[in-house]
Amino acid sequence: MDYLEQLFTVFSSGLPRRLALLGFTLTFSFLNYMGLVIVGYTAVVLGVISLFPFILMSFIAIPKIHPHRWVSLGQKGVKKDWNLYFNTLFWNLNFWDSVSTLAGEVEKPQKTFPLALFCAVIFTCVAYLIPLFAITGAVSVDQSEWESGFFANAAAIVSGKWLKVWIEIGAVLSSIGLFEAQLSSCVYQLVGMADLGLLPRFFAIRSKWFDTPWVGILLSTAITIGVSYMDFSNIVSSANFLYSLGMLLEFASYLWLRRKQPTLKRPYRVPMRLPGLIIMCLIPSGFLIVIMAIATKIVYLISGLVTVFGIGWYYLMKFCKKKKWFKFSHEVQQYEQE
Repeated sequence: MDYLEQLFTVFSSGLPRRLALLGFTLTFSFLNYMGLVIVGYTAVVLGVISLFPFILMSFIAIPKIHPHRWVSLGQKGVKKDWNLYFNTLFWNLNFWDSVSTLAGEVEKPQKTFPLALFCAVIFTCVAYLIPLFAITGAVSVDQSEWESGFFANAAAIVSGKWLKVWIEIGAVLSSIGLFEAQLSSCVYQLVGMADLGLLPRFFAIRSKWFDTPWVGILLSTAITIGVSYMDFSNIVSSANFLYSLGMLLEFASYLWLRRKQPTLKRPYRVPMRLPGLIIMCLIPSGFLIVIMAIATKIVYLISGLVTVFGIGWYYLMKFCKKKKWFKFSHEVQQYEQE
């Protein structure tokens, strides 16, 4: 919305902004309802269109680059916000594990995913670094102006208003692609939990028209609408905190399974022994702990409430399963018996 409101100031605040958030969320959620194939191709097209103005801006900025600006430590007297820096960096470079929730919809994920992730990581880092180096080297402005949406202003300084508008449009399209991808992973995570018996079976119900899990899409959309009116920095920090907790649990589960079930059939097996896997997991775990340690009080509060709710929901589902109030899949019980 930060870029969109620069194009249309009417969306900067008040009722128009709220209606825009609601309308966009519902529209793009319906796109997810139409299926992963459409979402995938849409994301690729949006990615190409949104990246092109940034690439063009980087080339235009080359003659104006002063390399000494890259080693600048910032303006004197300006406080460095490390909390915002690490959370923004983490927000832009995390959620790689979310792709695992879509493995059931992909042919031969054990071959496709490693290659796709390898290419995506390199491509993502390059897509961030090239425009960032270009603008920091070519534009000299007050440090306080570097805030959300500044790339559009930088484009205007480098080339003119036409590129600024193009950057704003590209940023909006990029956000749409990000929303679609994130919603898909959340939805199919709910489906996986239903298949494992952690949620009632109706969470895995699919549409007769598009074969998509419409219950999960509806629930995820409702949650998205609910949090969309929060302050963006709190959303980012809270999401990072909760993601860090989840990743630590994933690492612990991963190592525990490798130790307890070394012969368990897996779609993909990391070709390393347990000591190497521990070292591999310790490095990102350290960064996750840093992200959690620098969180603000409001983030601790939000994350704590969500965590308590999640734990309470788990025991509520166990109670519902015991009372047979809902139908559950029995895959978890079968696995435990094996």
